[in-house]
Amino acid sequence: MPDSEKKVLLDVQNLKTYFSSGHGRSKHVVKAVDDVSFRIFEGETFGLVGESGCGKTTTGRTIIRLYEPTGGEVYFDGKKISGKMSKDDLRSLTRNMQMIFQDPVASLNPRMTIEEIVSEGLRVGGMKDRAQRLELVYAILDKVGLTKDHATRYPHEFSGGQRQRVGIARALVTNPSLVIADEPVSALDVSIQAQVINLFNKLKDEMGLTILFIAHNLSVVKYFSDRIGVMYMGKLVEVAEADDLYRHPIHPYTRSLLSAIPQPDPLFERRRVRIPYDPSIHPYDREEPQYYEILPGHRVYASPSEYERYQKELGLR
Repeated sequence: MPDSEKKVLLDVQNLKTYFSSGHGRSKHVVKAVDDVSFRIFEGETFGLVGESGCGKTTTGRTIIRLYEPTGGEVYFDGKKISGKMSKDDLRSLTRNMQMIFQDPVASLNPRMTIEEIVSEGLRVGGMKDRAQRLELVYAILDKVGLTKDHATRYPHEFSGGQRQRVGIARALVTNPSLVIADEPVSALDVSIQAQVINLFNKLKDEMGLTILFIAHNLSVVKYFSDRIGVMYMGKLVEVAEADDLYRHPIHPYTRSLLSAIPQPDPLFERRRVRIPYDPSIHPYDREEPQYYEILPGHRVYASPSEYERYQKELGLR
């Protein structure tokens, strides 16, 4: 289906999130997210990748209002959510947009039982009947591979993988339209990572979820995402469908990232050559960069001369 016929669930326009420290002449501003724009269509998984510190987690936290944006706008299901909101609108946003955090230990209150943790969103949303909340808690625990017997236990009684399943249950119990998953498997063992990713795929199909999947593991993102955005130093440098991005990486940083993916083939690994990335190659001091749609649905951040060169490399000129 063409993009023009798909429903846009999340629309991020020129989002900026800056942090400052110090005062006067010693004041320093960090542009964690700098003029980022992308859309997520209903029912898709959008992967946001980049190295640590590139701004991908800050992007997710700003969208869900854990951080206030410095500039730009965010629209969720056609409604602006980046400005001032009433309590009712905030409650609705909390119910329809949820976040799964990276650390399954730090994100769970050690003094609360699993029932209390998972049902908190329902209680805050106005569901006062405990029996009704408990029924929904049992149902979602079953969906994520736990049992109702786990509801009376505390987080320290679980393994890392089980704790992350609790975090997933907490996010999904309100039946949200959008889930922001912030590196949900990076703190887990490799074998457990595969189980959690397969769980995500199953729940996405069963519940019709739309997911913003934030990660630095490009292999995981390719397997799980429909489209991928690549971030570097607060900028979104390339956006494309997953297969297209891996077949035709355009931006030098994207190519560098892809060259670093390890392969389970010792002969290939012996010959693999990593492509270094040097940001000084861009002529941004002489030419103003902007976003170009170089292929249908494939955008790249480039200067005019770079855009012409990329077109030649793809045989478009």
